[in-house]
Amino acid sequence: MFSNIDINKMNHLMEENKEAKQIISQLLENHHTSVSMIAHEIRNPLTLVSSSLQVIEAQHPEVRQFHNWEQMMEDVQFMCSLLNELSTFNNSSTLHHSVFSIERLLKNVAVSFAISLDADNSDIEFTSRIVPGMGDFTGDKIKLEEVLLNLLRNAREAVGEKGRISLSAERREDMIVIQCRDNGCGIPEDLTDTIFEPFVTYKENGTGLGLSSSKQTIEAHGGTIYAQSSPETGTVFTVTLPV
Repeated sequence: MFSNIDINKMNHLMEENKEAKQIISQLLENHHTSVSMIAHEIRNPLTLVSSSLQVIEAQHPEVRQFHNWEQMMEDVQFMCSLLNELSTFNNSSTLHHSVFSIERLLKNVAVSFAISLDADNSDIEFTSRIVPGMGDFTGDKIKLEEVLLNLLRNAREAVGEKGRISLSAERREDMIVIQCRDNGCGIPEDLTDTIFEPFVTYKENGTGLGLSSSKQTIEAHGGTIYAQSSPETGTVFTVTLPV
């Protein structure tokens, strides 16, 4: 079965075998069309399989008692998620530019995330501080929104059932500085330097592509993204974007 254990084994292989790591990295970097086609061709039939299994489960609830049924459903969902994130990662540096209000984008992201917490009756405390007057920004609005929501979702997973998350943004001369802060579990020290590499993950059932995709998107905008973390204080992700 394809699970987080397999991802960890692959990470271990890549750490021990530099040639394997180089080959995988080159595939991701140099063969975007091939990766997209393969992901597309696998995702379509896999989506049908997933839908069929859900129909079976709805019509025959007793299958939930079958040995390994739940694990099979989780594995199928994981593979669908992996293919979706692989496609996102593969296209994360391809931008579709437009001119928009970065302030409005950030406020919309904050409101959307707050609504998701309310919908789940979450006890997480979320605050935002978006300093006005940041002006217009030229970039890929959709991809930037995906990056910010990904950081907030990661923060939510880090704090668990109860904790604090904040989103702040301001303009410092010719730079937009955005910070996503949480008081969660922190990032393991041995992963701090590698969290933006493909397939590196410390989350259960994580694909290790979310932060890597975010980094590609931010760097395609000419910006930077980095993390500061400790088990005592939590994690702060800082994004800078040139105006």
